[in-house]
Amino acid sequence: MEFFGTKNPVLKALDFLIDNEAYDHSKSDIARGAGISRTTLYNVWNVIEGNGVVVATRDVGRARMYKLNKKNPIVKKFMELDDVISDHCAPRAENEMPITVVR
Repeated sequence: MEFFGTKNPVLKALDFLIDNEAYDHSKSDIARGAGISRTTLYNVWNVIEGNGVVVATRDVGRARMYKLNKKNPIVKKFMELDDVISDHCAPRAENEMPITVVR
């Protein structure tokens, strides 16, 4: 997200889902993890679900759980892009990390 400098809620939700791809999440979890309000997520949910970015996995009580759809070609490209950006930024992040001496 820092690379794009964007406040786009769809990209924020996608970034959260990519970072947490191993788990399924409720809409509330996705909103919280993406740093957006539930109302904002609900406003863009049709874009997210309609483009097949997520798949429903199960119901827990009244909450439906969703997981990143790694079979979706759009998701695959975003995951590749996330990897490339991470590889590009990793050396800079390593240089900025404070060195702690343990005695």
